[in-house]
Amino acid sequence: MTILAIKETEAFFKVLDESSELLKEALSTSYLDAFIESGDNLIDGHVQVEDGRPDDKVVQQLRGLYDSVDRHRLNPETVRQGIQLAMLKAMREDDIQSNHQMTPDSIGMVMGYLVIRLVEKLNQLTILDPAVGTANLLTTIMNQLKDATHENVAAIGIDNDESLLSVADISTTLQQASVTLMHQDALGELQIPEADLVVSDLPIGYYPLDEKAKAFKTHAQSGHSYVHHLLLEQAMRYVKPGGYGVFLVPSQLFSTPESKGLLSWLQDTAYLQGLLALPKDLFTAKQAAKSILLLQRHGEGVSQADKVMIGEFPSFKDQTAFSKFIAEIVDWELNDLLKR
Repeated sequence: MTILAIKETEAFFKVLDESSELLKEALSTSYLDAFIESGDNLIDGHVQVEDGRPDDKVVQQLRGLYDSVDRHRLNPETVRQGIQLAMLKAMREDDIQSNHQMTPDSIGMVMGYLVIRLVEKLNQLTILDPAVGTANLLTTIMNQLKDATHENVAAIGIDNDESLLSVADISTTLQQASVTLMHQDALGELQIPEADLVVSDLPIGYYPLDEKAKAFKTHAQSGHSYVHHLLLEQAMRYVKPGGYGVFLVPSQLFSTPESKGLLSWLQDTAYLQGLLALPKDLFTAKQAAKSILLLQRHGEGVSQADKVMIGEFPSFKDQTAFSKFIAEIVDWELNDLLKR
């Protein structure tokens, strides 16, 4: 990132942060809710006042902050990173649960880099994220694709958390990204077209609706089912035959007692083309470690790659080793995955 880009991001974040702090105090609300109110104000072009709050003094302060932003000329990455900084503050101040925290930029960039060669021959691209959250991962990848391929990139994002989806709406609107957001349980029936690509940082844990889970091959034989198993199955239902799914998953995905059903489903539905463990130093505990899973839905002319890409990223701090590993992945994509 250039010095100019850093300064632009810092300036945009300052507007978001100061306006959110003003509204947090004026409305006696959380930082996250204040941020959502402020983002809506910025997009609408006026300050929402209800029952005399915020008062005239705060309204004038807010207008001054909003007037310093030409939102129609904002760079998408400036918006995304400024909002990311605001959400990091919200997560500290509001003690937001771990499943609602954002995918780190380093991981999002790697996932985007993996995707570029998989879709670069498409003139138009539709991406699905069934656990979109604040849309940080989705727009990280969309921005990379636009820069690298100049494709027309559109997306569908689904989440059942209204607050996170409100942040996603602010982010995608200010980035002028072509994203349709849907507030619903992604494990319900989705009225959406098939996507060319699915990307998602899957939430980890149990799905509480056992009867609903029984509609999925990956459901547990007893007790609650893993929501990340169900979402893998659901996501691959909505990708076109031959299309790819790129997921952030627990590194222990295939070594739990519940993985038998997952493997059985996978054998009938998709090819496991890659499983890349992220550096251990990104995670505070072994149990929290995650990997990037690359699936390809069965379809005409599609087959298992002769070599499945299995490996572990070196530390992102070791630039020489990291660059060498990325070069190996690119070579595999071009000469093994895409030349079948």
